[in-house]
Amino acid sequence: MTRTQEMASRNHSSTCRILVSFLLVATTVAVFADADGKKPDEKGYAPAAVAAAGAGGSYDIIKLGANGNGRTDSSKAVMEAWKSACGGAGKQTIVIPKGDFVTGPMDFTGPCKGAVTVQLDGNLLGSNDLSKYKGKLANWIEVRKVDNLVISGKGTLDGQGPGVWGKNSCAKNYNCKILPNTLVLNTVNNALVSGITLKDAKFFHMNMFRCKDVTVQGVTITAPAESPNTDGIHMGDSSRVSIVGTAIGTGDDCISVGPGSDGINITGVTCGPGHGISVGSLGRYKDEKDVRDVTVRDCVLRNTTNGVRIKSYEDALSPITASRLTYENIRMEGVANPIIIDQKYCPNKICTSSGSSEVTVKDVTFKNITGTSSTPEAVTLVCSDKLPCSGVQMQDVNVQYAGTDNKTMAVCSNAQVTATGCLKELACV
Repeated sequence: MTRTQEMASRNHSSTCRILVSFLLVATTVAVFADADGKKPDEKGYAPAAVAAAGAGGSYDIIKLGANGNGRTDSSKAVMEAWKSACGGAGKQTIVIPKGDFVTGPMDFTGPCKGAVTVQLDGNLLGSNDLSKYKGKLANWIEVRKVDNLVISGKGTLDGQGPGVWGKNSCAKNYNCKILPNTLVLNTVNNALVSGITLKDAKFFHMNMFRCKDVTVQGVTITAPAESPNTDGIHMGDSSRVSIVGTAIGTGDDCISVGPGSDGINITGVTCGPGHGISVGSLGRYKDEKDVRDVTVRDCVLRNTTNGVRIKSYEDALSPITASRLTYENIRMEGVANPIIIDQKYCPNKICTSSGSSEVTVKDVTFKNITGTSSTPEAVTLVCSDKLPCSGVQMQDVNVQYAGTDNKTMAVCSNAQVTATGCLKELACV
């Protein structure tokens, strides 16, 4: 994740904290009231939604007035379905049938009375009218303060990013305007995102903040390699997140694990194109929380600019530790930097590489990492001389340079490494 992306995530986090006190007072009324301020149990509430409800609390957005012609704005119908489903007890289902439904920003706020399932059989298309995305509605689809959520189906969340990527100036302008993320889970607990496709996000495809017990399974995320800042899945201040059997190819990190992440399981993920599977960046902001217990297992990375990466700023503003990180059974196919720890990360020259390091990286295991590198440096461990990496174990690491103009090599500095069964050139001892 680039420094600009961190700013986006940080700004989003700050906004969320400001809104907490307001939401505690306003959420109940806002969620369970319609445009006229009537509550679900009041006479005359949401007659269209009531008519659209089937057995078991099912709300079909077409019956609420949505039009799947790919042009008509269906935001009102989708939000009506959300209000009704969130206000109903027991299991509630929102049905997005086959068709192409355009919407602007949607704020799915809880808490909800029951468990809500969004059945995505059709396609939602994010409006490219950027004037609609502002304030509380800065993202396309944001789910706030909701427990027991399922988003599943064979449909697509299409951010329609190609229409606005040209307005992303973040590569040149430090204080650029951040474009909308596609799907944000904000303070969501016990959730499943399954089977759906996310494509061509304006910015991040999926962003999790302060979430617990979330599983992403069998999802496809896709955007062109040249698309700017289109991370597949980012998370921060979240715990017990599993990403399983998912295919991600984007213009930035396939997965980025940010500060405050704990108990993260990434299994059976195929990544490429993109910038790999990253922990970090760490240390850019004050009072970031530790990252621990991250496992990346049984994954394939194809033609990415990085493989498995840990990145931190040397001029960190406050202490932070990344520990108990395990990478096992990873196949690299033409990856530029297959294994990399970079404690001197400094994108776009916005930092210094000679600061007093405050980031500790320890207890990292690379086991059974095989395949090919598109550069001679198959292993790069660049750690801080002031705070070296410790407890790094390399077991059966056998990644070879696929070219013929140089030899496979490792670049290692300030790293305490134990190596067994590795290609001798990569042992870092």
